[in-house]
Amino acid sequence: MSDLSRTVESLLFLAPQPVSVKDLAEAAQATEGQVEEAIELLREDLAEGKRGVVLREVGGGFGLASDPASEEAARRLLAKPRTPPLTQAQAETLAIVAYLQPVTRPEIARIRGVTSESAVASLAERGLIEESGRSQFGAAIFKTSELFERLFGLSGLDQLPDPSRFDPSPEDERDLRERLLKAGEQRAEP
Repeated sequence: MSDLSRTVESLLFLAPQPVSVKDLAEAAQATEGQVEEAIELLREDLAEGKRGVVLREVGGGFGLASDPASEEAARRLLAKPRTPPLTQAQAETLAIVAYLQPVTRPEIARIRGVTSESAVASLAERGLIEESGRSQFGAAIFKTSELFERLFGLSGLDQLPDPSRFDPSPEDERDLRERLLKAGEQRAEP
């Protein structure tokens, strides 16, 4: 396989829609004739059946598709339910837990000014937060999980963005916690 064939394959892999020879040539800084030759080499290489993709000419361009032999496995993989994005309530709750951990559900509710049971339950179900004990009053204490760090690309909580960049007045965690609690209480008042 030539370098240009590998480049064409990469471009087709990245493209969400079929790509014309003209667009491939422009992106690869090659002539249309060179791209057509590269496509033929790619087609021959893929036709050997040693790969999981096939080259298709569709919609006025070219695209990669999964090999029909893998259809059943692809259906099983794609049939799995996808996790929806976090709601605003879940994102707020996750931020509170991340920055103030360990934190209890009542503290989260006071900061947000609304009950957060559903958001906490959803985040725990997704594995982003976890119980880390009980307070002296019996309330569950929450912290972020290893999955949270992995999903957000953190090697530790010290890599969280500095909250003082967003609100420069808090000097330390206690001050931040108190301000957030007061803001939540004011928000909850009618």
